[in-house]
Amino acid sequence: MPDLSHQTTQVLDFLNCFQDELCGQVESLDGIAVFHEDCWDRPEGGGGRSRVITDGGLFEKAGINFSHVTGNQLPASATSHRSELASGSFVATGISLVFHPHNPYVPTTHMNVRYFEVQPQDGSRPVWWFGGGFDLTPYYPFLEDAVRWHQAAQQATGDHYPGFKKWCDDYFFLKHRNETRGVGGIFFDDFNTGGFEDCFRLIQSVAQAFYPAYADIVDRRRDMDFGDAQRRFQLMRRGRYVEFNLVYDRGTLFGLQSGGRTESILMSLPLLARWEYNWHPEPGSPEAELYDDFLRPRNWLSLAMEL
Repeated sequence: MPDLSHQTTQVLDFLNCFQDELCGQVESLDGIAVFHEDCWDRPEGGGGRSRVITDGGLFEKAGINFSHVTGNQLPASATSHRSELASGSFVATGISLVFHPHNPYVPTTHMNVRYFEVQPQDGSRPVWWFGGGFDLTPYYPFLEDAVRWHQAAQQATGDHYPGFKKWCDDYFFLKHRNETRGVGGIFFDDFNTGGFEDCFRLIQSVAQAFYPAYADIVDRRRDMDFGDAQRRFQLMRRGRYVEFNLVYDRGTLFGLQSGGRTESILMSLPLLARWEYNWHPEPGSPEAELYDDFLRPRNWLSLAMEL
């Protein structure tokens, strides 16, 4: 098991504080619920702290997980682009969250920031990288929400935004459905450009940009009236979310392959979902607009002038 480097300690300190800060903000946003906390240990090394809300005032289910795991060999999901490190000992730490709201007009969202450090078996210098991002999965199409989200993403990542935005569009894509999971945001992995301090600042910027952007969208949508039809559509779209997380998501695969806590790994799944056979939206409906105009890559920033 590798010793903790100064770099890893810096990241751990930030992530622990960030989880506490964000949980307080989310409890205030929900208005009723308090996070339930489970602390867990991983026999192979490390552990984590899972915090979950169920049936709150705003959120049907929301989780904010911290993990810090170590081991003697990286799982395959973490070495798909770095096969030369497959036999190295590692430290991996991160925050991952998913929020599933009650109201279909409030989007589901996901955010993750993570850090890996690997000691190659040949004794050469440790290799490190960051990853992360945030994305938005609306059930109903609101242009101002997508624009606000991408403005926050651009402000958080600067010159990296165009590449990270495309990476997000490509990654959060359900190939078997030929649709994006939502309106995207930013995503990046295997990132160490510019040195540790610059990369660490970028991760902090991404983490701190997430909540204000999402809270703005929540405040606009949380009091909108909805009925059974909107709820049914929300549950069907949640089924697509489940499909992505179980079929494609590298974080889910890494957690399962590394022997993490299953309850924490599958925290991202919604409380309820539906799968309807051969469903198609009614032409001209808001549901059809979501499929036609929102579930595909777009330059959302260029559409700000239409608001």
